[in-house]
Amino acid sequence: MNSLMKLFAAATLTSLLSGCVIAVGHDDNDDDNWSKTKKVQQTNQNYISQLKTGVDAASVRNSLGTPDFTESFQKNGDTVEVLFYRTHRSHGDGVTTKDECTALIFQRGLLVGWGDKAYQQL
Repeated sequence: MNSLMKLFAAATLTSLLSGCVIAVGHDDNDDDNWSKTKKVQQTNQNYISQLKTGVDAASVRNSLGTPDFTESFQKNGDTVEVLFYRTHRSHGDGVTTKDECTALIFQRGLLVGWGDKAYQQL
């Protein structure tokens, strides 16, 4: 009788556990967050594609909002400010990194260049 009860308990436990599903790594908000990120990237790409040198940094900040990253330093007596805005996806980890951004370079508050080549020439 004791072994019959153990068999019954094992069968019951097995049937209860067979219906368990564990979802790892997916949040219902993941799709919404990625959708929002894609919209931001597209907006930033569209704006940057229409830029002209000489635009002031305040106008860019007003249009694109807070940059994802910033840098500021002195070069040849001028203040150089670099604003990084997300424009593409390199990693699917949900974290924005500089390599997923386009650099906008300002000297004395005015846009002098943008993109990887301009940033590498600093």
